[in-house]
Amino acid sequence: MRALLRSVVAIVLGVATAPPLSAQRAIAQRAIAQRGIAIDARMAEDLGLAVGARVRISARPGEPGDSATIAAIYERKADPAEVARREYRVRVHLDHLQQLLDLDDRVDRFAVGTREGQSIDSALARINHVAFGFRAHKSRDVAVQSSRTFRVVERFHTAIGIITVVASAVFLLCLLLLSVEERRRDIAALRLMGISRATVVRAIVIEAALVSLIGSVLGAGIGWIASLLVNAHFQQLYRTPLVFALLTPQIFAFATGLSLVLGIGSGAAAGWRLVKSSPLSLMGR
Repeated sequence: MRALLRSVVAIVLGVATAPPLSAQRAIAQRAIAQRGIAIDARMAEDLGLAVGARVRISARPGEPGDSATIAAIYERKADPAEVARREYRVRVHLDHLQQLLDLDDRVDRFAVGTREGQSIDSALARINHVAFGFRAHKSRDVAVQSSRTFRVVERFHTAIGIITVVASAVFLLCLLLLSVEERRRDIAALRLMGISRATVVRAIVIEAALVSLIGSVLGAGIGWIASLLVNAHFQQLYRTPLVFALLTPQIFAFATGLSLVLGIGSGAAAGWRLVKSSPLSLMGR
């Protein structure tokens, strides 16, 4: 009986000494406000903020909001979809965000990871089968949907590249034809000395290949310097680590191989065009 009375008294005392609900909420709000937030480096640079600074954040302009401490400053990832966006980003704890937005158990979107070896399609089908009010999608599909603009830009660049290659091939062929035409007498003298047509054409092709190789090296050097200037300008303009222009060994190898093929083909066409004529006609007689 005494034990029962002691427990009843303890419960009564506990209820009596417990703070009211409004005070509990105030305590919870102060505890949440004391938890740190993280801001991006762009915001810290523009507003002159540093780790440890006290700020006030609110869901809508003009509201007093909550006081918070900046606990970290993070760099944004190199995401092309966010390059032109000028807004700032703040990372807060989930309970702090719910209180700030005055929402309870409501989210716009969230990510679910699968374990290694598990089928993503089967997990997606099960989630969509039991889901109500939302729809699950693969992260790859979401990325494709959000990068349509960049796909259009990529196709535009591909078209420009094809046009440039075709124009360069025509220009190279014309240049080699003019260069070989200026040496009509030299080629005629070689033919009159008994040098075969194949040898003359081979010499012209080797010269064209050397010119193409030297041009590829010079073009790669100019492209490398241009990519450095482009990256330095736009990375500073948008304050992002994203690489805007890139010269890789694969690109250099492809450009060099294409240049050699076009140079050899143009040299062979220009050489055979002249050696088919008689040496006397090449001498102008």
